[in-house]
Order: sequence, then structure tokens, then C-alpha cells
Amino acid sequence: MAKPTGFMEHDREEPAHRPVTERVGDHREIEEPLPEEGIYRQAVRCMDCGIPFCHSYGCPVKNRIPDWNDMVYKKNWRKALDLLHATCNLPEITGRVCPAPCEAACTLAINLPAVTIRHLELQIVEHGWREEWIRPEPAGFSTGKRVAVVGSGPAGLSAAQQLARGGHEVVVFEKSDRVGGLLRYGIPDFKLEKWVIDRRLDQMRAEGVVFETSVNAGVDVSAAYLRRSFDAIVLAAGATAARDLPVPGRDLNGVRFAMEFLAQQNRRNAGDAIPGTEEISAAGKHVVVIGGGDTGSDCIGTSRRQGAASITQIELLPKPPEGRLPTNPWPTWPVVMRTSSSQEEGCERMWSVRTKELLGEKGGVRKLSCVKLDWSGPDRAGRRTFKEIPGSAFELRADLVLLAMGFVHVEHGPLVRDLGVATDSRGNLVADGNCMTNVPGVFGAGDAVMGASLVVSAINLGRLAAAGADRYLVGR
Repeated sequence: MAKPTGFMEHDREEPAHRPVTERVGDHREIEEPLPEEGIYRQAVRCMDCGIPFCHSYGCPVKNRIPDWNDMVYKKNWRKALDLLHATCNLPEITGRVCPAPCEAACTLAINLPAVTIRHLELQIVEHGWREEWIRPEPAGFSTGKRVAVVGSGPAGLSAAQQLARGGHEVVVFEKSDRVGGLLRYGIPDFKLEKWVIDRRLDQMRAEGVVFETSVNAGVDVSAAYLRRSFDAIVLAAGATAARDLPVPGRDLNGVRFAMEFLAQQNRRNAGDAIPGTEEISAAGKHVVVIGGGDTGSDCIGTSRRQGAASITQIELLPKPPEGRLPTNPWPTWPVVMRTSSSQEEGCERMWSVRTKELLGEKGGVRKLSCVKLDWSGPDRAGRRTFKEIPGSAFELRADLVLLAMGFVHVEHGPLVRDLGVATDSRGNLVADGNCMTNVPGVFGAGDAVMGASLVVSAINLGRLAAAGADRYLVGR
């Protein structure tokens, strides 16, 4: 595995970010690649650890990380690319936006900085694109079976590509006007420019995948039509039902879901004209983002680029510790204090804050009425409770409030209802080990099954759903 002593000879190197003053003036990707020699130095840090927890524990798709690190170290980029593609259909996506649980599980991370796995993944696949090694891989045969994939996010795209390469006729139905789902409209361009998606879509079209956009499955095409016209259906519509804020003043103008705000900016970047009556803009406004996760961070970066007067991010949960607690040991994901690139660009962050009411003038939001919270320590089950701190009430100025509190489950619309697919207590689709729902021939994939999670986890379930559908259709 690479060089057993490499980690003792080289320190971890992070890819640089464009300067804040430069990058907030545009929506281009902020990360700059390591130079080639830096990439080799990082690959050589992958030690011969015996049990690669990065692969077996950290990575949802089970990327063969030590193997392709070894190939990079030996400058065998083509073999590294083949190993990477063997487990992941969209490494150019995960190499940009994955939080890298593999790095948290790296054996070096017990007491040293982990291998720079995510960036190495990105450089492998981008090397492949530059060398034109990544080309369409059509099946070359047909099973005579048709599969409908509902949703074109990471799960839907992965499932569609795997099924097409298995010789099935695949049609992807996407309710938006462009293909990509969450990747297209949920992730800002400064993290993922959309030509990255389009490049992979061109490959998939050449492999025979058909994309039908502006089609709301269950409405524009009925569940009965899908059952009649296709031999199998893969439901990969994501967990798009957003968690709301049920407080007085929720209906004031200027209170919007994060995804409405982010999607609109991505449309603007794509050249779409946004009617003035529909525009959501942070320009010159005091912005409050409710929610401390990645979506909230994306709202901060987008608001900064739009010219917000101020940005405040509030989080219900307490401030994380600076380092791992004894109850959060390696190789579990470290619940520690982090600062995103968007937060580096400028915002005030507040923890243990609960919004009690939204206050307005002339129908528009102007303030948040908030209170500070006191959180208990975890009980034996790890649960924590909170109570409001007496006398801690305060107000925050706000002309735009963005709700980024996560997502609860897949949309329970006519498609799920008319297909008769069962859901669990959290509202997610129920699927077995082959990703098949209670309805024979109907499969679930991605966030629709597991709830809102990582892009890489959605890719994994998309691949598993494709394998399950393939076994159902042809017995492989």
C-alpha cells in the first residue's frame, strides 16, 4: 500500500481556496487543486494499516481507497480511475461535495491528520476526464426490459447508469426543467459548477439513458401508466419535504425555505430570468439563516455573494466541542466544531437559540423573537433535552429569514399513494435488502428510503437499487 513510511515523511496538505475577497464576487468553485507533486505526497501517506477503516467503515460506497492511493503513488492513473469507477458512478461529484467520512475513519486520524482522500479522489477522476479515458460504456446488448427511474439526483443517476449498462432500457423522469435534482438546484455553484454534471450526463445519454424533464411522475404521468409501461420502477425522488418553523409570523413575506433561495440562484447562474415578483434576494438585507448544517452554510455563501448587509446563523443545538469527546471515539464521525468556507466569508454564528416568533411590518418580516437554551447532558441513550433560560429573550433584525432546518421525508404525493408504497414511522419508503418496496417491481433509492443524508450514501443506495432491480428483472 503506497509507501509504509510515507505518513512519517509528509504532512497532510489541504487544497487551497481562492481568496475570500476574490471568490465572493462570483459563483465559481472556490477550491484550487493541489499541484501534481503535492498529490503524490498525499497518496504516499496512505499507510499499510492492515484493516482499511476508510474503506470498510467510513465510505458508504466502499471505495477501494488504499488501492487507488497506491496507484496514484505509482503514477498509474488509469488503474486508479478504474478502481474508483468500480464503486462510484459520480466521483467528480463526491470529490467536490462529500464531507469525507472516509477521512474521519482513516487509521492515521487516531492521532495524526488523515490522508487527503477526498481531494485525491477528485484528482483521479479529473485526470481521467483530461486524458479522455472516461467514455460511454453502452451495454452492447438488450434484456428487453424497461425501467422507469423517478428523480435525477445522485441516487437516480447512479441507478440509471447501472441499469443501462446492464442492458435495460432506462427512462429517467425529472420534475424540474433540467436534470440533476439536488446536485443541480440544491448545491451552489461555488461548490459544484454545473458543467461537471452535464459532462457526466452526456456520457449517460450516449449509454442509452433517456431523460424526460418537466415531468412530475404521479401527476403528469400516472402511477398506472408507469406500472403498465415499465417492467420496474425505481423511486429516487429524494427527501424533499422540508422541516418547517411553526411559529407566529411564519406567513410573513421574506420567510422562505432554503431550497427555494438556493435553487433560484442556481437558475440565475444558468441564465434563467427570474420575474421580479418571484425574486428572493439578500441584496442589502439583514439575513438570518435558521439551521447550522450544510444547507444553512450554503445560504450564507449565497447571501454573501448577493450582497447581504449582515448574515446571522442560528442553531437550536449547543455549540460543538473543539475536539472529540470520549463518547465520540475514532472511527465514528467526529462531532466537533467546524467552520465552512462560507462561514469564513463572514457571518455571526449563534448556538442554543430557539425562535419563538417572527415579527413584521406591512406584511414583511423585520425581526426574530428568540430565547437562549440550556441543554442537558446526554442520557444513557444519548438523548439530550433543553429548557429555555429565564430572562434570555432577545431580538434579531431580519429582512430575509431562510429556513434550513433539514428535510423530513420523501414527498407523499400521488405517486407514492397510487403505487401503494408503504412508508415507515419517519415517512421514508420501506424497502428490503434488495431495495424493493412492498410493491413487487417497485424499488426505493437514496434519501427517499433513508431520509436526508450524504450524496455518497444516495449514490450507494442508487447502485444497490439498480442491482436489486436487475435481479428482479433477469435473475442476475
